[in-house]
Amino acid sequence: MAARRLLVVDDEKDITIVMKLGLERQGFRIDAVNRPTVALEKFQQNEYDMAILDVRMPEMDGFTLYEKMLETKKGARVCFMTAFDKEHYRTFREKFGSSLPDRCFINKPVTIQDLVRVINAELDLAPTGVSPAGESTTAATAATTHARG
Repeated sequence: MAARRLLVVDDEKDITIVMKLGLERQGFRIDAVNRPTVALEKFQQNEYDMAILDVRMPEMDGFTLYEKMLETKKGARVCFMTAFDKEHYRTFREKFGSSLPDRCFINKPVTIQDLVRVINAELDLAPTGVSPAGESTTAATAATTHARG
């Protein structure tokens, strides 16, 4: 199987560097950027299996970036990274409506191993015992919060 290609967006350069190096070691192809406007350009010009977006960024928040991504490519797969899961989940639901499916929220800080489990679960590549929603008895559930509407 070809390596999965991910777009990682966070305004903190150290986070994108660590995620890029760690995920590449796990076999993913990573484009990591620190500015949402650059991320949007990359997203429009390339095909990604998933984007991982920080929620709080100064230029444009992750939800607005997601909205712009959907204008370009419907059905874009996204996981949001945040240290403030409950607050940001409510913002997401208010902005996009309760009829949307639940989205992946990754709590920071997160280990590369837990991040890989969450990504694989979201991409339906999860090992036995992990559902596509990321729910299991593994550490994936500790690394991500799938809030229910």
